[in-house]
Amino acid sequence: MSVVIRMKRTGRRNRPCYRISVADRALPRDGRTLENLGVYDPVSPLPEMRLKLDVERAREWVKNGALPSDTVRSIFKREGVYEGFEPPKKRKRPGRSKPTAKKTRRQQEDDARLEAKKARRSGRLALKREAAKAAKAAAGGGEES
Repeated sequence: MSVVIRMKRTGRRNRPCYRISVADRALPRDGRTLENLGVYDPVSPLPEMRLKLDVERAREWVKNGALPSDTVRSIFKREGVYEGFEPPKKRKRPGRSKPTAKKTRRQQEDDARLEAKKARRSGRLALKREAAKAAKAAAGGGEES
């Protein structure tokens, strides 16, 4: 069971409020949680009411291996949860790999096919232009004589 620290949305429409909670990764975002660590209210008029966080419990969960989401990680950094130890690395999400500079064999084959198609097309266009010129010259030459 891998444990994550993420935000659980509460509040009403156009007035979001979030609970910072610890949950099993397989459970839904707004589903059952293991523990609530605090509340984040980004639209609160009072700055001191925007964030309430139990820093000690958050530190314990992170030390025990819970992975925070990107947003929660930034909140933890701002609140000093990582003081005294190294913050965990960002988790890699599937499908978000960086593009490589080297093309795969299939990409090279696709590029070669595309170039060949362009060459054939430009050759056909050149033939059409020549035929049009010849037809114009034949039509124009017949009228002049």
